[in-house]
Amino acid sequence: MSNVQPLDGRAFREALGAFTTGVTVVTTRGEQGDVGLTANSFNSVSLDPPMVLWSLGKQASSLPAFRAARHFAVHILSENQQGLSNRFATRGIDKFADIEVMRGPDDVPLLNDCAARFVCRTEYQYEGGDHIIFVGEVLDFAHWQRSPLLFHGGKYGRISKNPAEASSEQELALRESSLSYLLRLCSHQLFTPVRKALDKQGYSIAQYYFLGLIAKYGAKPLSQLLDMLRDGGGAPTDEEVAELVQRGLIETVGGAVQLTRQGNRFHMEMASFHKAFESQALDDLDPDLQQALRVGLIRMIEGSGTDDT
Repeated sequence: MSNVQPLDGRAFREALGAFTTGVTVVTTRGEQGDVGLTANSFNSVSLDPPMVLWSLGKQASSLPAFRAARHFAVHILSENQQGLSNRFATRGIDKFADIEVMRGPDDVPLLNDCAARFVCRTEYQYEGGDHIIFVGEVLDFAHWQRSPLLFHGGKYGRISKNPAEASSEQELALRESSLSYLLRLCSHQLFTPVRKALDKQGYSIAQYYFLGLIAKYGAKPLSQLLDMLRDGGGAPTDEEVAELVQRGLIETVGGAVQLTRQGNRFHMEMASFHKAFESQALDDLDPDLQQALRVGLIRMIEGSGTDDT
């Protein structure tokens, strides 16, 4: 007779929870359609051949589909996909509703925006207590530079750099990067969504700045507007100005260029879009830091003597 005492199930789960794991969504294609679930039982098995494993409880409703499937895909979720993890952990819902997927072998659904993805062929299935262990050979994989979503002690988490390491990296970046370079880089990143929207509608950045200048200062002679923009290196060409006239965004009245109703509406739409993205980016900063940043930039502009107002 064994002297080993039965384990306390709850205490055992809590002890296992001390191990930090990544979060995955495993998908396949069954007879009834797409199947997927959240799992943190993923692990590597072999590099040559490349093989991975994961396990699924015997009581899971999706077990028959995975046992019958020849292929499956494992998605390591990124830190911004907690909502996706919760969705695929919820029973009784259409987990794939409104989710854009690609297709792998046997039409296995492939999710986007993950940290990594492994497309596998099912090689072995093993009994593992109250679970079935699936071992798959990796046929294809993809890896993106995104931080993974973590799970520890029943809660989600994210990777956090050691404060000393982060401080050291920040100091190095400050030493090697001039303020003007950082400002240009920040401006470029904040303007990227607007640039894409302008490209989609066939407008240039110079045209957008030109419309913004008129919106800010009102109707002025064309030569004066162009001189103001040339100082900043963003003046539109004669052809670009003519295009704005042709597309009904500007008009000349009494020798001064002004926005049409259509031009004013277009500029407001793009400016609102730009402002919304900028506000979203600022949400990551403490309110006091946001205000200090604004005040500091205004003082730099006023002190540089380059404001055209």
